[in-house]
Formats: sequence, structure tokens, C-alpha cells
Amino acid sequence: MPYNEMTAKEVAKKVINKDELFIFDVRNENDFNDWKIEGAGFDYFNMPYFELLDGVEEIMDKIPTNKEVLVVCAKEGSSVMVAEMLSDAGLTVSYLKGGMKAWSEHLEPLKIGDLKDGGEIYQFIRLGKGCLSYMVVSNGEAALIDSTRMIDTYLDFAESIGAKITQVFDTHLHADHISGGRQIAKSTNATYWLPPKDATEVVFEYEPLENGKVVKIGHTDIEIQALYSPGHTIGSTSFVVDEKYLLTGDILFIDSIGRPDLAGLAEDWVGDLRETLYTRYKELSDELIVLPSHFMIIEELNEDGSVAKKLGSLFEENHGLNIADEAEFREMVTGNLPPQPNAYQEIRQTNMGKITPDEEKQREMEIGPNRCAVR
Repeated sequence: MPYNEMTAKEVAKKVINKDELFIFDVRNENDFNDWKIEGAGFDYFNMPYFELLDGVEEIMDKIPTNKEVLVVCAKEGSSVMVAEMLSDAGLTVSYLKGGMKAWSEHLEPLKIGDLKDGGEIYQFIRLGKGCLSYMVVSNGEAALIDSTRMIDTYLDFAESIGAKITQVFDTHLHADHISGGRQIAKSTNATYWLPPKDATEVVFEYEPLENGKVVKIGHTDIEIQALYSPGHTIGSTSFVVDEKYLLTGDILFIDSIGRPDLAGLAEDWVGDLRETLYTRYKELSDELIVLPSHFMIIEELNEDGSVAKKLGSLFEENHGLNIADEAEFREMVTGNLPPQPNAYQEIRQTNMGKITPDEEKQREMEIGPNRCAVR
């Protein structure tokens, strides 16, 4: 029987549609346990490919015949080998084109909603890393927020909808993924905005994104209003778009809150985090739709695959927003920090412009799950 190829985009559709899929992951056990393709309808079996070099006969009972089967490895080669062996043994299976490397880099665009006067807002979901970025479009102009380094996806998408990227923003200096903001701004002649308190060490020019700053997109009344909201980083800045959407960066997520320790200042910044969440955000409308820059678990995706929820609902449901005692909040935050993101110091230096790793090195730096939240 033949074996087939499945792309990261096809897998993303299965995640969003909550389809069934059986994933046979042939990476090392530690790599699999640390980071895998997650889907509500997915089942898994993990065995390193080097344990299968003598054949697949002993594991045939582990592979279902009534489900679609996808063989996954780090870069593709091992999964092709195992898929071929399973195919020779009589099973119909697929392998993931490009492996986990391709899965880590795939961006899936989704329209979130309409804005005034014909404007639109889109969310780009990086399912393999839990990263979320945004494009606000109005009257042929576009603003990009918290972009990843896969800049061609944004450039191609803007072109496909007839929009020119004129403004590029980062809500903060990212530590878990490499920003594409500077490169996109350079290639489109857009203005690049960065919170100045996060930019004290950057080695490039930028426009300071400060509290109360309003940036218009297009000729319509769509405004991106900067809201200073420290806690994840000292410069973390939220945006209120069109009085309808609250882009929270890495301060507030659907199921958690941001970690304050990625500059080694957890004890110092936890007070800022609480002030932002419990005071600044409390002053905002409960009807604002929260659009974070990351998600932690697959359950945070809505039925259409988007990651979004009203602020009022989060104040009711998100545990991180419901700890009345400040000492208890401080202990919850500083006592439940997950491991630091992979290569986060190098990623911060890259985003400051201090180092310029080649593309393969950047891929290596980003490998692994997103770890921007308090557990």
C-alpha cells in the first residue's frame, strides 16, 4: 500500500476542526513528552525510530486500522522511513512533510471580526508554538501586531487582500520567539513601534509606543490605542482596537496570566502584573474581546479555531484574575513558574538586534513549547 504526505496546513485544519488523527511520533521520548502536536481528537503512540530499524512487526498492534495515521519526526526523514515500513506491512499511513520543524513554523490565518467602516481584524495562529499575531486592516492599510519571523506569510496575506502594511507593533520584547517586526517594517517601509521601557538595549531605530498613543490605520476611524500594562515585561503594552478588541500581549491569556520572570525580575514585577490585571484591566469594558499573543493549551481554542473571549468572562473564569489576597497572588505567580523558554536569552538578544543568527539557528532556538504563562 502507498504512504502519503500530509502538510502542516492539513494538520492545522484537523486541529481546528477537532478531527480524529492517530499520531505515531518517532522522536525520542523526552522530545515527545516535552512538545508534541496537540489536537482534541488526537491519539498518540511514541517510539523512537532507531528502535524500529529491524522492522515494525512488533508494534503493528499499536497502530489502528480504523483511523487516519500520521507518522511524525523532527525534520521528516525518519518518518518517511517508518511510513514506508508500515506501508510495506500493509497499512495506509501518512508522514508529516517537514516534520516538527514545519509544524513549529506554520501560521493559520483566521478572520476574527469586522471593524467600523469596512475594516477587519485577523488572527494568525501558530499552533505548533502557541503564538498568536494579528493584522488590523482598514481602507487598504494594515497594522501587524506581534508578528513571528515567518514574514512571508504576512506579506503574502496582505497582498492577497489588497492591503499595504504601514504599521508594525510588538507589545513587548519577546523572549520565547523571534519577532519578525523589524524585518517586515524594513521590507514594507512601515513604521516599527516598540515600548521604550523594553527597548533600552535595542540597537536599531523604532518609534516609542507609549501610554495614550493613538495610531490610525487607513482613513477610517480605526485606532490602536497603547495601554501601558507592565508585568510580563517592564514595558508590556496592550492595545484597544476600535473600542471592541483588547490585545493583551503576554499579560493575560484565556486560561492563565503572564509570567513576570523572563528578565530575572519575578519578585519585582509581580506587583506590576497584579496592578495591570486587577486595576488597569478592571477599568476597561467587560465587553472588550481579549486577543492574547499566546495560548497554552488546545482547549483555549474556540469552535472556529480562534483564541478570543470577552474580558468580563475572563474575570469570572480565569483563576489568575480571582485571587483577592495579594500575598496569595504573589505566591501563586512566583511559585508556579514553568521552565524558561528554550534559548530565551538568545531570543531576547536577537529581538534587541544584538545578534543575528542564521535561519537554521533561529529554528533551533525556537524549538519546543511556548512557556509564557504561569502554570
